[in-house]
Amino acid sequence: MLTKKQRDLLLFIHERVESGDIAPSFDEMRDALGLKSKSGIHRLITALVERGYLERLPNRARALKILKLPENYQRSASPAQVNGADIVANDDGIFTPAARVEPIPLYGKIAAGTPIEAIRNEGEYFEMPSTMLGSGEFYALRVDGDSMIEAGINDEDIVIIKRTQTAREGTIIVALVDGEEVTLKRLGKENGQVALIPENQAYETRLLDAERVNIQGELVSLYRTYH
Repeated sequence: MLTKKQRDLLLFIHERVESGDIAPSFDEMRDALGLKSKSGIHRLITALVERGYLERLPNRARALKILKLPENYQRSASPAQVNGADIVANDDGIFTPAARVEPIPLYGKIAAGTPIEAIRNEGEYFEMPSTMLGSGEFYALRVDGDSMIEAGINDEDIVIIKRTQTAREGTIIVALVDGEEVTLKRLGKENGQVALIPENQAYETRLLDAERVNIQGELVSLYRTYH
């Protein structure tokens, strides 16, 4: 899965090359993406190369070869609109609705002592098909640590969180404790207190008075890469 900036850059390069032009310069890429420096473009290209979307051709200036495009990219010379949604023609010439992709703000790692809003990476987005989300407002977090591994949530996984201030007992939530510490745990209740339950026997359940815990969202999906 690509970030919004990575996807925008890949498609910008693709469109330039597809039109018969050479790959755009770093200055052109920077201006097209609204970045302040070329170092950001270098990082995006490196990420695209590492993910197998681009190849740098040796001994040739400005030579980039596109190896693949995003899975949800629809090739169509003349996209149409039906009920506000893009439609494209498939290989048989049949027009079907194109899958809509939602850019979700990607926050940093969940870390003790850091409120959610303070760990947001400005300009970084994680894209998900809208059909996998449903209604609501969402954000993505990168997991730091192994306290939820028995629920299948590993270190460095990206979790998709639906914003909510309430959740059912037994669901996995993002909780803000004492207005400072953010944690991903299963929600429980015990002796009139809120229980933040880890999914790792090496960690203990925390029991807290309800006024110390603010629910920031509920887990709805998870994304993992294997490289």
